[in-house]
Amino acid sequence: MTSTIGLYVPGSSVLHRLPAGTKLLAMVAVGVLSVFLDRPWQVAAALAAVLAGYPVAGLPVRVALGQLRPLVWILGFTAVFHVVVNGWERAGVVVGVLAALVLLASLVTLTTRTTDLVDAVVTGCRPLRVLRVDPERIGLLIALGIRCVPVVAGLAEEVRDAQLARGLGASPRAFAVPLIVRSLRHADALGEALTARGLDD
Repeated sequence: MTSTIGLYVPGSSVLHRLPAGTKLLAMVAVGVLSVFLDRPWQVAAALAAVLAGYPVAGLPVRVALGQLRPLVWILGFTAVFHVVVNGWERAGVVVGVLAALVLLASLVTLTTRTTDLVDAVVTGCRPLRVLRVDPERIGLLIALGIRCVPVVAGLAEEVRDAQLARGLGASPRAFAVPLIVRSLRHADALGEALTARGLDD
């Protein structure tokens, strides 16, 4: 089984059956608690717990690893930076926490339909109408954000393939600049499409 990063995989596991709102709240809670992880063994335990969720959801471990593949460059740069600035231990903690959060977010989106996630967010934001916040607009933002994850990941794959074909495998600039340009072009096209549909404010 293969899965594009962040895209729903149908199933009947206990994680698939959990309400979208419950999964979102749990993900937010884990994100908040992750700031208190400052030891390698704590991060290792968190990673093991998140990875254990994939078999529970009926997803092979290779699906979990596939969620991290598009982020290898980002995680690599982050690791190098923290090794230079803070040492190996801190680098492992930071990269491990990032990987755990990405894997958890992917597990939620892999086991939850996008429409259910958006509906849960819209429902949770309805009390904010008193502050003139439009829950439907927030739902649209979430839906676009989820959809952009696999799009940007796909662009990163294309840029990396082109980079390797030109013999520039070790050049961060040759990877980052085209990816940023192509991502901005995609954002411009998306903005024009939204404007054409009357969502220009």
